Amino acid sequence: MKSKLHLTALQIPLFWESPLENRAYIDKQLKKIVNPTDLVLLPEMFSSGFTMNPEAVAEPMGGPSMQWMQTWATKLNAVLGGSLVIQEDAYFYNRFIMVTPTEELMYYDKRHTFTLAGEHKAYRAGENEGIFDYEGWKICLRICYDLRFPVWSRNTQDYDLLLYVANWPKPRINAWDILLKARAIENLSYVVGVNRIGKDEKDNEYTGHTAVYDPLGLCISGGPSAIESLVTAELDYLELQAQRKRLRFLEDRDNFDLY
Repeated sequence: MKSKLHLTALQIPLFWESPLENRAYIDKQLKKIVNPTDLVLLPEMFSSGFTMNPEAVAEPMGGPSMQWMQTWATKLNAVLGGSLVIQEDAYFYNRFIMVTPTEELMYYDKRHTFTLAGEHKAYRAGENEGIFDYEGWKICLRICYDLRFPVWSRNTQDYDLLLYVANWPKPRINAWDILLKARAIENLSYVVGVNRIGKDEKDNEYTGHTAVYDPLGLCISGGPSAIESLVTAELDYLELQAQRKRLRFLEDRDNFDLY
């Protein structure tokens, strides 16, 4: 059990549909991590950018990007997570993958595909819950557009940490800030949102705002910045449980059963 979890989130630009360039660029960023960390997070589709052309970049499970992730997880002695375009049989998935230093694997397929960009036509929507235990922490994985759907992220399983990786564009960045804060407050959980920066080939601009919120919705690291950076934070499990015991808000939650 880790009573304190040290987290590092990479707010970086991405190269369009170029896994080799992205991995090489991220190599340089990961080498900047000098202090011990337990969890390192990359943006959504970190190997390609938010492409609706999955055939150009898709990899199988255990492919080059996952092997690269495992190498870095071992080197950093930390969990490494981010989403990739994964192909299984005839389907493509926007898959949030986390690998541990001991080669354990956790993953979540994006449930809410972004229809405005046609993601629902290119990728199959996920069906798994995306909630896992690691070092005594219960962690919930979500991807970008999932942030707009509070019922899907509702804390009915007493998770401790809610993670969103994203390519969230500048015109709607105000919603990103507000919804991350809301998810923390309503779920009485730590919430982390990791967003990219820069422009993609579709001329979409991304302005970061990678941030870490405590269970009361206070931003404890990161925030409204579009600068390339390593956002770090220390999460305190005992403090989280103390707040839940004191406030007891989750005891009054709705279960959203359908009648």
